[in-house]
Amino acid sequence: MDTVLTTRHLTKDFGRLRAVDDLSFEVKRGQVFGLLGPNGSGKTTTLGMLMGVVNPTVGEFSWFGEIPNHHVRKKIGAVLEHPIFYPYLTGQKNLELNAMIKQCPEENIPGVLELVELADRRNDKYKTYSLGMKQRLAIASALLNEPTVLILDEPTNGLDPMGIAEIRELIKKIAANGKTIILASHLLDEVQKVCSHFAILKKGRLVHVGPVDDVGKGAETVEVKADLPDFTEVLMQFPGTASILPENGVFLVTLREDFHSKDLNAFLIERGVVANHLVTKRKSLEKVFLEILSEPR
Repeated sequence: MDTVLTTRHLTKDFGRLRAVDDLSFEVKRGQVFGLLGPNGSGKTTTLGMLMGVVNPTVGEFSWFGEIPNHHVRKKIGAVLEHPIFYPYLTGQKNLELNAMIKQCPEENIPGVLELVELADRRNDKYKTYSLGMKQRLAIASALLNEPTVLILDEPTNGLDPMGIAEIRELIKKIAANGKTIILASHLLDEVQKVCSHFAILKKGRLVHVGPVDDVGKGAETVEVKADLPDFTEVLMQFPGTASILPENGVFLVTLREDFHSKDLNAFLIERGVVANHLVTKRKSLEKVFLEILSEPR
């Protein structure tokens, strides 16, 4: 079925602290679904409940339309918190142990090592691995039983820029192979670059959910500049201009609905004005995120 995960009114209290509050959303097959929020927003607690590590106080959830059970959980691979491996064993030996615990064939090991690009380091001890390599081995371990869904909690936490880029490309590669991925992150850039859909949590509550592609939709803003003394007057004559804001030597022109930057450019050319700078500005996920979090709720 198309729906992989459904949560209904999921709530978790730790004493007087409500870590997750009335959470309801769906994840469809093939999505890369990002749980986005500042530290303490309830992302890790939510993943803990979905993996059966933490029991909900109120509410319920289902995987593939079924109440969670041992059979269903075999379809899910997860990397939660910090991966734990034996430092004096090789990557290969660590995966063999994991395969035995998960009761999956060791024949799966070469494939996952190749996928996470650790095949050439398979016989090196785990303690010699960089942080990025350790994280990739953890993902390899989560993929050993060929799960349908992969859950990742802050997969790039603590990594350097190269390590972040490696994990990002790996997530894209796994998603391209048809797996559904649910990842929690507070890194906006990470979510915008790898996720197809995202939800924003604030103090345990769901404040936004939708496709990443919808970010930046709405009124188009154009950053434009031309060597013309009365350029503002020309811009105001354009029928698609809703507002003009001077900023750092250029003008930010917010366009009315159904008008685009190409229309503005054509208008200027008709009047013999050549713009030496004209760029369409899309609203970034960062701006959307900050706007949503700043709204009183």
